[in-house]
Amino acid sequence: MKNKILLINLGGPRNTSEIEKFLIDLFEDPFVFDLPIPEFLRIRLARWIAVKRAPKVAAAYTSMGFGGGSPIVSETEKQAKAIANELTKLTGEEWEGEVTMACGYPDIRELDKKKLTPSKKNILLPLFPHFSRSTVLSTAKLIEKTTKVCPVAFEGWVSPFHSSPLYLESIRDLILEFFQGKLDKKIFLHSESFQNIPNWENIDLVFSAHGIPIRLIQKGDKYREEIETNVKNLTSSLRKEGFKGECHISFQSRVGPSKWTEPNTITKLEELGRRGVKRVAVYPISFVGDHLETLEEIGEQLKEIAHSNGIKDYYRIPAPGIYPKFIKAMAKISLESTRATKKECLCRTLGGHTPDLNTKECFLSNTIDR
Repeated sequence: MKNKILLINLGGPRNTSEIEKFLIDLFEDPFVFDLPIPEFLRIRLARWIAVKRAPKVAAAYTSMGFGGGSPIVSETEKQAKAIANELTKLTGEEWEGEVTMACGYPDIRELDKKKLTPSKKNILLPLFPHFSRSTVLSTAKLIEKTTKVCPVAFEGWVSPFHSSPLYLESIRDLILEFFQGKLDKKIFLHSESFQNIPNWENIDLVFSAHGIPIRLIQKGDKYREEIETNVKNLTSSLRKEGFKGECHISFQSRVGPSKWTEPNTITKLEELGRRGVKRVAVYPISFVGDHLETLEEIGEQLKEIAHSNGIKDYYRIPAPGIYPKFIKAMAKISLESTRATKKECLCRTLGGHTPDLNTKECFLSNTIDR
């Protein structure tokens, strides 16, 4: 019997016909679309927004050139296959990689209890480097609906990995190889412009993360804190390799009128332009695969904003995807999850019943030490 690793991503439509389903799943999630209103009203509002936004979102997906959909599913499938192959090499046992999505298809809601129960032989890898209620907690809640238990304390559940030395080293090398024109263009999307960057040691480097509403931070979400730690560690590692440029943190992809994590990447680029900065590279710090937010938003929309604000040279550093050093790192991190000391998730001790993942006490990123 094969060992299995299941990669879990947020998701995206594979084609135009899946856009509405993807948006409905996204906005119906109470950990993503979190509003202080009665649930029946929140659900109705979520569905209305999803349907209303679908045509605009469809235009954005069409502009990327992937047949009206997102490449996130196919790119995650490549990662699953590559990580499974690496696990086979590391263990001498056969591994099979599969993927599922929290929003859209392949739908995590359609998987059975066996596939969603983590163990030494069945690793669950949520592709979120940092903890957020809207990603890690949401994923755990979706799994709990099927398995009736919180998956986080089990061997085989991969916790947010932003502080793993293996992960940090792989991202450091990805950035350096991009600067030096050494990346294999064949394994990255929209890589035609990749080139050796003269005087890369002194370029301004913007780490752009997906934003989240401030109200999630106020509920105990440690996402922003982990982004800051991640950037601090990466900056230190890059400095040791000769990078001297200024590093910045920003947040992208804001939706709606509520207050989100700041500074927004648009605002950051405008600020750098006003300061006379002429050369900027942007790395998508919270993403592990390229899709709409990296290819279209960072690659095209933010590039136009940078140029219109006086920034002459603008570079989009790709998400790791199937970058070999990243794949090796994730395979080792996944194996570490099967060897970690099993801990009781705090939410599992509340009253001795099925864990209530709505509780503020459930800090999922701390349930397995690494």
